[in-house]
Amino acid sequence: MPRLARQRGHSDCILRCSHDAVDVVGGLIATRRDNMSGAELLCLNLTETRRRSIRIWQAIPLALSDWRPDPDAMSCFEMVCHVLEADYLYGQILRERRSYSGASPFADRKFEDVESALAFASPYRESLLETVLQLSDEDLNTIEIDRHDVGYVRKAGDFILRIAYHEAVHAGQMLQYLRMADAPRPSIWD
Repeated sequence: MPRLARQRGHSDCILRCSHDAVDVVGGLIATRRDNMSGAELLCLNLTETRRRSIRIWQAIPLALSDWRPDPDAMSCFEMVCHVLEADYLYGQILRERRSYSGASPFADRKFEDVESALAFASPYRESLLETVLQLSDEDLNTIEIDRHDVGYVRKAGDFILRIAYHEAVHAGQMLQYLRMADAPRPSIWD
């Protein structure tokens, strides 16, 4: 098993050694493909995270779509829309390599159900994944995403990992919402 040498920081290590790491990690995660690029592995992570989120979202009873644990929290459906809108926003940030301050197509848009929100968001998700797939392993380790306005500048690969992490945090939050509302929770571990 190849060793991963820590160079500048933990995120650099993950992607700087991507060819060695991908052989090891890719073999464990995706047995369908050999020699995945860093971008392909990141897209797999994004896709697997979304697959599990959708499983959770589809389990939200319609009667709980406006439920929130306290007045300051997002409702169930607001959280779904927040995660879906993030695909658009993160895609813009990734393409522009800096914070995005433009309008969102999700602003003031209301959806009847999870399926209609997913259908509306689908082109933005595809655009995000296509943008990620265009990045070489070198790009993932050298392109900087400048968000100093919110307190950080990160390499593209690190930034993309955090996109999936953001969604995963909200998936866990939604499972907790369902628990608090005494609603059935789907199994997301397969």
